[in-house]
Amino acid sequence: MDRYVTGDVIRKLRKRKKMTQEELAGKLFVSCKAVSKWETGNGFPDISLLEPLSRALDISVIELLSGDLILNRNKSAHMAKSRLYVCPVCGNVIQCAGEAAVSCCGITLPPLEPEPPDKDHEIRVERVEDEFFVSVRHPMTKEHYISFLSAVSDQRVQFVKLYPEGGAEARFQMDGVTRLYAYCNRHGLFQWKG
Repeated sequence: MDRYVTGDVIRKLRKRKKMTQEELAGKLFVSCKAVSKWETGNGFPDISLLEPLSRALDISVIELLSGDLILNRNKSAHMAKSRLYVCPVCGNVIQCAGEAAVSCCGITLPPLEPEPPDKDHEIRVERVEDEFFVSVRHPMTKEHYISFLSAVSDQRVQFVKLYPEGGAEARFQMDGVTRLYAYCNRHGLFQWKG
């Protein structure tokens, strides 16, 4: 972990909740002096207090440590607003129905930002009855490959995990699909819009 919660973050979040130092101290069963020390940078909360502190401030521990407040405005879980995260250490792929604080292997993950396909990552789409046959002509070696293909509609996300030395292709139900994604392990996320 390369960061620890700062006093400025605690003060800002406490004030956002319209809470006094005394009220926060009462929720954590610590003295008002302890909260004051944290906020002035003359001390840090004990690691055992991070979860109770994040609950009292109504944020996640990851948000508390990073100082970034994540507000997911996707309250209706509109799947077209989904965000994808990939861990660079283990390759884990995480899909969220909106903005989130996501970590894996001790790393806070940024959401993937899709780019339009270039000539090396062209997403080819063919209609076959009620499905899309999606393919990417791309090397599929252990060092360089398409890790997954995904199809997104307003109501669902379809996902196919791919592996090196296999084909970079998949079939998806067409039902309302407006976007297709291909993720290259070296160059990132590419998006096709229908």
